[in-house]
Amino acid sequence: MTNTNVATGSIWRLHHGDQEIVRLIVAEADFPWMYADVETLAGFEEFRQVFAAQEVALDADDDDQIDACYKQIRSHLTMTYPDGDPVPEFMLHIHDDGTASWRWHYEPFPEEEN
Repeated sequence: MTNTNVATGSIWRLHHGDQEIVRLIVAEADFPWMYADVETLAGFEEFRQVFAAQEVALDADDDDQIDACYKQIRSHLTMTYPDGDPVPEFMLHIHDDGTASWRWHYEPFPEEEN
């Protein structure tokens, strides 16, 4: 990772397949958390409800629902750094107020055995 990834104004991107559906314009970085203004693009509406459900689950401390939302987001969406390289692991929250917060890691988390 380079420092340009966390610079204010840098743009991280969220993708569904090959389609860019969200631009995350960094407003603040407090590693490992990032905070951004959200620009939604065509294709985001399909996922708006899962982010809304995630917010409700977070407010209710519903760990099972939080995990279910995380899995749904990660199974359908990918994120890229400003340089276009894929982010191996991330936990993204897109809020109703047009902002986002997320954590990321340089390597994928190990898969849990059920």
